[in-house]
Amino acid sequence: MKPTQRYLALDVLRGITIATMITVNNPGSWAHIFSPLEHSKWHGCTPTDLVFPFFLFVVGVSMFFSFSKYNNSLNKESLIKIGKRTLLIFAIGLFINSFPQWMTDYSKLRIMGVLQRIAIAYGVGSLIVLAVQRKYLPYVGAAILLTYWGILYFFGGADPYSLADNAAVPFDKALLGESHLYKGFGIPFDPEGLLSTIPAIVTVIFGYLTGSIIKQTEKIKVPRTLAIYGIAGVIAGFLWGFLLPLNKPLWTSSYVLYAAGWALLVLALLIWVIDLKGYTKWTSFFVVFGMNPLFIFALSGLYAKSITRFIHVTEEDGTVVNGYTWLYQHIFVPLSSDPKVSSLLFALAHILMLWLIGLVLYKKKIFIKV
Repeated sequence: MKPTQRYLALDVLRGITIATMITVNNPGSWAHIFSPLEHSKWHGCTPTDLVFPFFLFVVGVSMFFSFSKYNNSLNKESLIKIGKRTLLIFAIGLFINSFPQWMTDYSKLRIMGVLQRIAIAYGVGSLIVLAVQRKYLPYVGAAILLTYWGILYFFGGADPYSLADNAAVPFDKALLGESHLYKGFGIPFDPEGLLSTIPAIVTVIFGYLTGSIIKQTEKIKVPRTLAIYGIAGVIAGFLWGFLLPLNKPLWTSSYVLYAAGWALLVLALLIWVIDLKGYTKWTSFFVVFGMNPLFIFALSGLYAKSITRFIHVTEEDGTVVNGYTWLYQHIFVPLSSDPKVSSLLFALAHILMLWLIGLVLYKKKIFIKV
């Protein structure tokens, strides 16, 4: 369905988020990245650390409008929709993790991931927002965040918010198995694990509540209302961070408030610029991403894996490199004397390629609902 003017800012925010997610996930070299495009090493919050919660937030906002056809209530039809979408998104994420299957050791297959977290947060979040009266949702969200804080504090080790001693490690090991966890932190720890997905559900709930504000507030007052809540969220999350550090891998409760606050502020700005002031000419690039977001994101992952695993080139010195590395070293490294610039150009080139694919779909009015 073509986006209406009223909701154009939401499609733009969704598109900006997806484009940024792909950019930070596909640098030419992980050794050469501009600092704003890097995740925090552990505690802290960079602009890149805000991208994933922004997407979950937008998922929540969209849920409010998509569930209006079910009167925002839990019934047979809405349950079927939630169940199918949750399973489909999770299955796509698992497929990407295992791709290509014939080269996968399933005994070491990572079970969780970005799409898997989106699926669970969407599925559980949907059940909560449809089963609980809207006026009680802030209290449900607060209870979840406080409970998660308690779990981290009381069930963690001597340093409960550290990589080695956090409660998510033994929890995810017990439920998923150590061999099925992410190993990128040097130990078996999954930044999209099951325990840390619990507070991510609240990010979706906050988005859903934002959708209700947009729907029920006079249009001219929406940006100001969202901005007030956004400032409150940023301040509350920042102050809470002195007790419970802002931490994306653990998706700490303070981080949930802080990230949701920034998402509210950005959405408020976009609504003011696009929907109230009418500055829309620049939005078409991001709308293309925003109309097929999960499909384009999944395609980017499959593409990166394909050129890495299936394409190999023998260099003049006899060394063999994969297609991803060859493309970066031979096409993009010569473009700049600064390796960080070359690395960014590599990522932006892939953004353009995926945008062209999205543009074809958009022109043909093909919107792949995942």
